[in-house]
Amino acid sequence: MMGTQLASRETQDIVDQVRAQLEEKEKKSPVFKAVSFKRVVGTNCFIKMYIGDEDFIHLGVFRIGVSPCWSVWSRILTS
Repeated sequence: MMGTQLASRETQDIVDQVRAQLEEKEKKSPVFKAVSFKRVVGTNCFIKMYIGDEDFIHLGVFRIGVSPCWSVWSRILTS
């Protein structure tokens, strides 16, 4: 397991891929900016995301098989 890292372009790409999934369940937000990233096991990772005002979402995401597609398995809203 790796420690928490600052978000990279690749991390933001993952957030961009799962944005539609989030917007189905959460309020729409003008900002979806990846802040930090932590790989947990294999293709599972946690991403801290800024969503505007003083709000953040902590996402658990995983890669679907060997495809480049990601899915959200956990989300927690924090202020």
